Amino acid sequence: MASFIDRVKIEVEAGAGGRGCMSFRREKYVPRGGPDGGDGGHGGSVVLVGDSQVTTLLDFSYRRHYQGERGAHGQGANKRGRDGATLRLRVPLGTIATTDDGERLGEIVRVGAELVIARGGRGGRGNTAFKSATNQAPRRADPGGEGESRRVILELKLLADAGLVGKPNAGKSTLLAALSAATPEIAAYPFTTRSPVLGVVRVDDDTQFVLADIPGLLEGAHEGRGLGLDFLRHVERTRTLVLVLDTSADVEGDYRVLVHELDSYAVPLAERRRVIALNKVDLMDEARISAARAALPAEERVFCVSGLARTGLTALVNAVAADVADVRRHEDVAPSPSREPDRM
Repeated sequence: MASFIDRVKIEVEAGAGGRGCMSFRREKYVPRGGPDGGDGGHGGSVVLVGDSQVTTLLDFSYRRHYQGERGAHGQGANKRGRDGATLRLRVPLGTIATTDDGERLGEIVRVGAELVIARGGRGGRGNTAFKSATNQAPRRADPGGEGESRRVILELKLLADAGLVGKPNAGKSTLLAALSAATPEIAAYPFTTRSPVLGVVRVDDDTQFVLADIPGLLEGAHEGRGLGLDFLRHVERTRTLVLVLDTSADVEGDYRVLVHELDSYAVPLAERRRVIALNKVDLMDEARISAARAALPAEERVFCVSGLARTGLTALVNAVAADVADVRRHEDVAPSPSREPDRM
């Protein structure tokens, strides 16, 4: 199984522009041939492209340097040089690009959206461009401009409709496997899930949503404890949350820890839609289940489920699907840049 890589630093260098040509017409029966030097082609830019088939930044950990193609030089007979090919790098949806000094370049949130992270150099002007009434035979041509070169940090924040959040061994992976076709690793020890796992939950023929199993959170996660900040940031990009609580453990204490960590990490998480899944109810009697429900705030929506026995899942799925649909209707995500920026 491939590793989950969610942060990597790469070096990108756009192609330089081709130099302009200094040339004069030399044709028989043309007594005073004028300038005919063509412009150089623009250098190729380096561009990120959103691709739903790419799930990690793993490929960028093997190759760290990327370079756009240089523009071709101008030629005589007013022939303009060919533009350098744009280098397009496929990245997962949810990828954020910043420079190593902290400047945010943008993010990719839609399939096919493009983000220029290094702009190609402008092609140099040939001597034809300098012809004027007072300068009929200019002996000047511009060199091509240099392409942008920089170090770029790519960071992936998962884009999921709903996220399973809970303490280690709360049964999130089992629940994800029961709700979708995903096959997360399941074992009886903490932090079995060390990287987020995505699964598609199909409600009916027309309704589905993406569910993410977020690795277990410990008290102090917002300060970096355990897997901490590495995975709390993935929760930011979910539309709604499913707090998974182990009915056989301290339900009230675990609930308070999860809510505190989410609220401490980012204010918007406190306002995120959420439901509670009381998991492993197949191991408890009715009295214990009732006590667990009573320990939670009355305003919370609580569903008693068992990922292993696959009971109570329909009501949970319907509630999450309704939340996701409502959020989708109201959210307004600005599209990422989808074209090359104008060269100045």
